[in-house]
Amino acid sequence: MQYSEGRFGRVFILRLEDGERLNDTIENFAREQKLSHGLAFFLGGSGDGSKVVVGPEAGRKDIIPMIHALQGSQEVLALGTIIPNESGEPVLHMHAAAGREGKATVGCTRAGVDVWLIGEVVLLEILGTEAAQRQKDPATGFQLLKID
Repeated sequence: MQYSEGRFGRVFILRLEDGERLNDTIENFAREQKLSHGLAFFLGGSGDGSKVVVGPEAGRKDIIPMIHALQGSQEVLALGTIIPNESGEPVLHMHAAAGREGKATVGCTRAGVDVWLIGEVVLLEILGTEAAQRQKDPATGFQLLKID
């Protein structure tokens, strides 16, 4: 296990607009605000055709993401972390639960979740954790959390 201790800094409350792409909007905001490390909460809706990664196809040798398209507008609750990549850019890693009419899907939002009407985000800045960074793992291709 690797770990880093930090403390909370600024707190931001965002209202995302209809059609905005979740990850892009939060990462752009973090870049503009010079927020490199943080915790993000999302509450709202996703638009028809939004996509989430719902797992790898099979095994650990060749990791091929399975992409699931959400049908219709869905209720969404999500949680993620913002940690910079090797270039220092803030990267959001967020997982969401989305549902409609008693059916639910859980997955990573990186495939493209678009806001449907309502999108509320709370961002909590984490200070003192500059040693935490996302680095590409050559074996998996994932941007894994690394703490020096």
